[in-house]
Amino acid sequence: MCGIVGYVGSQRAVPIIIDGLKRLEYRGYDSAGVAVYCDDETLGIRRASGKLRNLEDVLQLDPVDGRYGIGHTRWATHGRPTEENAHPHRDCTGDIVVVHNGIVENYLPLKEQLQREGHSFTTETDTEVIAHLVEKYFEGNLEQAVRTAVKQLRGVFALAVLSRRDPNKIVAAREGPPVVIGLGNHEYFVASDVPAILSHTRDMFFLADGDMAILTPDGVQLCDFNGTPVNRQVQHVLWDPIMAEKGGYKHFMLKEIFEQPRAVRDTTLGRVGQETGKIFLDEMDITEAEFRAFKQVRIIACGTSWHSALAGKFMIESLARIPVEVDYGSEFRYRDPIVTADSLTVVISQSGETADTLAAQREAKSKGSKTLAICNVVGSMITREASGTIYTHAGPEIGVASTKAFTCQLTALAILATYLGQVRGVMDEKMSRDFVSELVHIPGKIETILSHDSLYEELARKLFRATDFLYLGRGVHFPIALEGALKLKEISYIHAEGYPAGEMKHGPNALIDENLPVVVLATHDKNSPASGILYEKTLSNIQEVKAREGKVIAIVTEGDTEVRKVADNVIEIPAAPDLLASILEIVPLQLLAYHIAVRRGCDVDQPRNLAKSVTVE
Repeated sequence: MCGIVGYVGSQRAVPIIIDGLKRLEYRGYDSAGVAVYCDDETLGIRRASGKLRNLEDVLQLDPVDGRYGIGHTRWATHGRPTEENAHPHRDCTGDIVVVHNGIVENYLPLKEQLQREGHSFTTETDTEVIAHLVEKYFEGNLEQAVRTAVKQLRGVFALAVLSRRDPNKIVAAREGPPVVIGLGNHEYFVASDVPAILSHTRDMFFLADGDMAILTPDGVQLCDFNGTPVNRQVQHVLWDPIMAEKGGYKHFMLKEIFEQPRAVRDTTLGRVGQETGKIFLDEMDITEAEFRAFKQVRIIACGTSWHSALAGKFMIESLARIPVEVDYGSEFRYRDPIVTADSLTVVISQSGETADTLAAQREAKSKGSKTLAICNVVGSMITREASGTIYTHAGPEIGVASTKAFTCQLTALAILATYLGQVRGVMDEKMSRDFVSELVHIPGKIETILSHDSLYEELARKLFRATDFLYLGRGVHFPIALEGALKLKEISYIHAEGYPAGEMKHGPNALIDENLPVVVLATHDKNSPASGILYEKTLSNIQEVKAREGKVIAIVTEGDTEVRKVADNVIEIPAAPDLLASILEIVPLQLLAYHIAVRRGCDVDQPRNLAKSVTVE
């Protein structure tokens, strides 16, 4: 979500950094800042909350000038989106500054240790810990100090660091989020994405996890965190500006599918305590006592968000033991719904401007219900009218067919369900800690699924001529079947239906023949007896399909052998608890829909007759 830009060379650094940050605005942010080594050998730092124009106003009133520096756009995870919490962050001396994408999971124990050693902190962020660690280990050589500091960090991070006491040098490091290094004519660049520096150079390379880069006016040196030199292949980028925004992917939709590990991770960051399992929901005009007293939860949404809402029903009822109703925004207010003050109304919208959902939110409020928004756009209408918001840090979603917004909504609902379970006394510390531990491992498991993209491309080659699809699932997997069917019909124009697998005898069996692909969600949580029962019943449903010569494409848990005996095609995903497996299951269905649509020559980013946000009824 956050953006990093750094420059070292002979030109004025600030205009280059600001231009690069503007080219990363599509990622979303809530504050920005720059740090420049000035010609008078001072370190100039300027920061502002809000949009980049606010930072430009600050720079106009109080300019800084120099030949190298770093800049950052931040989306808050630890600490509010204020000027104080904006990057770059400095150490006690003010001589070392850091910009950082990611999360330092162990920042609290590190901070406490540093405070005992005499370090004084001025912000609420985890990033400030990094600056103080570098200061602690600095003995005149910046890269050595950074190398020692990063070995203390747990989590994921992309860093750019400079020091007034080791001038003409930027040190970058990667463990998780992307870092790209640009090679110019006696000038060098660091950024978190290609578009930031594409107007200055087309020769660049990406750091791998565990890499460090040392940028000086004389060139770039690469090593790992132990100081061992490494080599990375330089690429000559030929993208046009639009392709650059796509990050090299053929379509925005594919780029957004592959952004899901980062998006889910960002939605989780700052909201969960891994050591205790405790959930933190900030800026809520709903007290813990009110959350405890609610007797019902009502979730309202449209389209893809409605499917996440339906999955959220399973999550909340399972973890918090409170009844949940799910409504379509377009239907809710026209039936004079029964809403009471002791119910919580959750409204879900990627844009925060969905007309039907906004109207439903107002209807619920008029009847005395507190409303909580799950939304991707800061300051949108739905968030302004809600008593509290859980922002999904998906970043801008350009493709009309929602992908990363959906997985982030599922993540936000899992967080809300856990919080409700905690305040209502249903989940003890061990349950919370175990569930949160599983949640924070979901991004890595999504990356595993994405690493097998060629599998879905090959499967699409076999299936793209089909005229109908059936998607089946049970329990929390049924909403994922609905969403998988929606993705296919949205972008490939193939008719597809999602159905509860237990309802096959009540109609869908009549559709099955040798020409019908049937996608079955048949994952299995071996630690859950209830999941085992559903798995056995789903296995019977697969047998029903095969008895009628249907083509079965099964999504299963790694190591499954039973389904493989009967399915035509099997797609394995990493093991996860049932409630979180839903976040993993949708990724293969998104990739399958995408590759089928591409095979059929469809415009996957802008399907016919559809708009990204439905802002009128």
